[in-house]
Amino acid sequence: MRLLNRFLIVNVSFLLVAAACSNAGDRAETKTNTANSANSSVPDETVGIDYGLFCGDLCQEVLTLEAPRDSIEGTVGVVASGTFPYGAGTMRMAKEAVENYFPNMRLVVGNGESDPAIQTAVIDDFISRQVDVLVIDLVEKDAVNPALERAKAASIPIILIDRWSPVEPLTLIKAEDVEVGRKAGQQVVALLNGKGNVIEMKGTAASTTTLDRNKGILEAFEGYPDIQIMESINADFDQTKGRRMMELLLQRFPKGQIDAVVSHADVMTMGAIQAIREAGREDEIIVVSVDAQETALEAIESGAIDATVAYPIVMPMGIIAAAKTIAGETMPERIELEAPVVTKENVEKYKGKTGY
Repeated sequence: MRLLNRFLIVNVSFLLVAAACSNAGDRAETKTNTANSANSSVPDETVGIDYGLFCGDLCQEVLTLEAPRDSIEGTVGVVASGTFPYGAGTMRMAKEAVENYFPNMRLVVGNGESDPAIQTAVIDDFISRQVDVLVIDLVEKDAVNPALERAKAASIPIILIDRWSPVEPLTLIKAEDVEVGRKAGQQVVALLNGKGNVIEMKGTAASTTTLDRNKGILEAFEGYPDIQIMESINADFDQTKGRRMMELLLQRFPKGQIDAVVSHADVMTMGAIQAIREAGREDEIIVVSVDAQETALEAIESGAIDATVAYPIVMPMGIIAAAKTIAGETMPERIELEAPVVTKENVEKYKGKTGY
């Protein structure tokens, strides 16, 4: 009933929406798409949706929209976790999905800036705007959970992407991070032939991404007593911090003492390999990462990174899930994306196609 009421309101005041949402005090960037705009073109319904490389057959089946795309009228709030490449890619691809497929969907985009307090404020702002659906990539579940509870109390459906929360969403769309970590760990085991000293570079301490990838890496190392994690450090998904932490570790552990680095995210890895290169130790340290952002794929080609586990941006999947929610269509509680291992042998397949 709530969605129906908003549908009627939107039709009556359609021409007032753009002006009403241009409030100078808004914290979030707003992108409005209208079918009646003289500068916009209505997407061709016969053109299939491009789900990318990571939404397989089952994923596409459960996300298939039954309603006509131009019938989707409502406001979707997308809240990214930060401005690092994954977060920036999430926001950009969300806008592209709306522009390409949903002419009457209005999109408001917010950025958590890797700070749970900022993300909480953005979510509360979107609640006050009475958005129809929230699509959220959490900074940290525990700190942001109260804001999710407030959204649920306001009867706003929540779609979680990338990271999970104990606050039950309508659906959760992501690759399985424990398995992602396990794949990264297995690559380290294979490249070291089951023996060596490893540095683990983790993300933000309380994020579900960090917790799950760490669990998977440790599981991969089980049964290999000759693989030792020398240090497990948090570089907070930050390239500068990744470089600085690696510089300190290279000073603490002289040449020959570090055999591999396994990093939870390419953005930190890029800082780490810069420090390794500047120390002249690139020939002795194996590097395995996660994400498959474009700079990391180039580093795989050059040999600076040995492998990365591709972790997909959840777009256009998050926007399609929002459209299905507005249309009243059902989805499973969890939709899993694929996370392949990228090496020098197959890197060409993924270049320019991971979204960040």
